Amino acid sequence: MLTIKQLNAGDANFWQDLDAMLAWDSVSDDAVFNTVNGILKDVRKRGDDAVVEYTNRFDRMSVAGMAELEIPLARLQTALTAIPAAQRAALEEAAQRIRAYAEHQKMDSWSYTEADGTLLGQQVTALDRVGLYVPGGKAAYPSSVLMNAVPAKVAGVPELIMVVPTPDGEVNELVLAAAAIAGVDRVFAIGGAQAVAALAYGTQTVPQVDKVVGPGNIYVATAKRMVYGTVGIDMIAGPSEILVVCDGKTNPDWIAMDLFSQAEHDEDAQSILVCPDADFIEQVKASITRLLEEMPRKTIISKSLEGRGVLIQVQDMDEAVKVANYIAPEHLELSVENPREMAAQIRHAGAIFMGRYTAEAVGDYCAGPNHVLPTSRTARFSSPLGVYDFQKRSSLIDCSAQGASALGKIASVLAHGEGLTAHGRSAEYRIIES
Repeated sequence: MLTIKQLNAGDANFWQDLDAMLAWDSVSDDAVFNTVNGILKDVRKRGDDAVVEYTNRFDRMSVAGMAELEIPLARLQTALTAIPAAQRAALEEAAQRIRAYAEHQKMDSWSYTEADGTLLGQQVTALDRVGLYVPGGKAAYPSSVLMNAVPAKVAGVPELIMVVPTPDGEVNELVLAAAAIAGVDRVFAIGGAQAVAALAYGTQTVPQVDKVVGPGNIYVATAKRMVYGTVGIDMIAGPSEILVVCDGKTNPDWIAMDLFSQAEHDEDAQSILVCPDADFIEQVKASITRLLEEMPRKTIISKSLEGRGVLIQVQDMDEAVKVANYIAPEHLELSVENPREMAAQIRHAGAIFMGRYTAEAVGDYCAGPNHVLPTSRTARFSSPLGVYDFQKRSSLIDCSAQGASALGKIASVLAHGEGLTAHGRSAEYRIIES
């Protein structure tokens, strides 16, 4: 019998118990850290040779050099042509919707001119080169290729380098097809920490990038954390999460399946229901028990729900909002009567799915907004991946002679106050004596 943790927001220990359920330690242990550290140093020192050796060892390959590990762009087109027509159409429509949404996110340069002729502003430019990590083998996600690559291209990134491991030489055709649709520029059949190192430091064959994005296992996540500073990264993502706020008036089967949709990712994924109706919570539990038997990934779902799933009863919808904001979930479903009104009260969530008809699953694939979202309560201070992650801003300052004189007087006082004489003198040279 499946047992899911139940909490009541009115209990004295509720917040303490909730914290215990939300706790997730994404920090790798010493063994992982040391392994990754060694790989990073080796790739930085030996380049292609190290990447080839680690690829042969970890992915059970037998290649002689990096030339064998670069997948030609023609191969991507072959995959796009070969996949079933329905899959191609779905990928192309999803890409179009992601692209249309991303176009709204583009930042533009701006400036204004003050009365004395001084110009101030901001210049927006795209990153020169971005590396996209894609998990390989059977657990490949072509949707992640689109979600990472399309916004980068909309931002204007000239060169997008994709790395994807092909253990035992197994290539995922959908991933290659998605790369073709998204406009990926080069693809290498490498993965793990060695792929992150190759992107971050560059090798004789793999060009150094400015930022590394995309999901991966604990070794990939640890490598991304360790190369940050040499290159930018998107985020360190934890297990997938969904929080469903329901008023008790949605079909309980729908809610149960929405909870399953994240639980089936892996045993550490977290599914939470918040509802003021105790009877409805019982109905959802009954739906979970019945529908679970139909799920191919029943074992994973069961472990996820038993280990990290939570059913929370609240006093009313105001308290539901309070709990939701505290949890700051990756995915938040508002399965309620007036979802847009409730959404206006939500301060912390990666993506908000409004209304009884909006399943989180459409956001994973084709709605348009990005499915790369902050996890583990990081939605309190971070945002979904978007075009803005592939653009950077430069401040613009162009002083007129009059403006330089006026600003120089202010700068001089502050610089000497800080004991920085050269700063003060530099500004003073531009002061016009009246």
